Amino acid sequence: MDGGIEFEVEGEIAFLTINRPKVRNALDLASAAELAGHIKSVEASEEIQAAVLTGAGGYFCAGADLREVAVKGAVYGAWAGTDGPLARPCTKPVVAAVEGHAVAGGLGMALWADLRVASESAVFGVFCRRFGVPMSDGTPTRLPRLVGQSRALDMLLTGRPVNAREALAIGLADRVVPEGGAREAAAALVREIASFPPLAMRADRAAAWDSWDDDVATRLVAESEGAAEAKKIEAEAGAARFNEGAGRGGEFSR
Repeated sequence: MDGGIEFEVEGEIAFLTINRPKVRNALDLASAAELAGHIKSVEASEEIQAAVLTGAGGYFCAGADLREVAVKGAVYGAWAGTDGPLARPCTKPVVAAVEGHAVAGGLGMALWADLRVASESAVFGVFCRRFGVPMSDGTPTRLPRLVGQSRALDMLLTGRPVNAREALAIGLADRVVPEGGAREAAAALVREIASFPPLAMRADRAAAWDSWDDDVATRLVAESEGAAEAKKIEAEAGAARFNEGAGRGGEFSR
């Protein structure tokens, strides 16, 4: 069905590309584990200074693969939580290049990055709200810090789509570029970041992330624990409805 996660290195820059366009780059268990492995490779490399996270086929990521959830039930561990791939920032700068939908867990992945370059086609949103799937990917913890509590609650409670221009206006996106240009723009930005002396840049970056830390790790674990019942009861039922055809093609009626 797909190629999982593509991992490429160009000089000092790594490119992590979700390549499951047939399911709008939704992650199944195997590709989520693969992503975690590639993040560790970025962190362990002495050559790689920064990374671009993006998706293939005009999509960023539609979150967890609900077709798999419908079959396997609540076997998905939290993408954040204690040790998920999004549990803490990468030790090196990451820029998300967002084309198309960054929704549900895909929004969480975009929030995990340091910066977000969005094309004019980008759409952000908590689309899993209509299927009873909770955001145990860091979104409830990280989104208010980017856009403020009121705007975050608007997105979390309504599940409405947020386009690129609104995302830029509220601080969810950092750059907006023409459709099809997000990867190139993100790569240019990452190369600019990687050109600076790394120790000072990383020290300032770490301090900025840590400035929010009234123990973010604890908050992410609590977020995951709070989502457990919803995953077991509502998410399984919602995934089954999705698997039967509900919500396809932009139709989100209940």
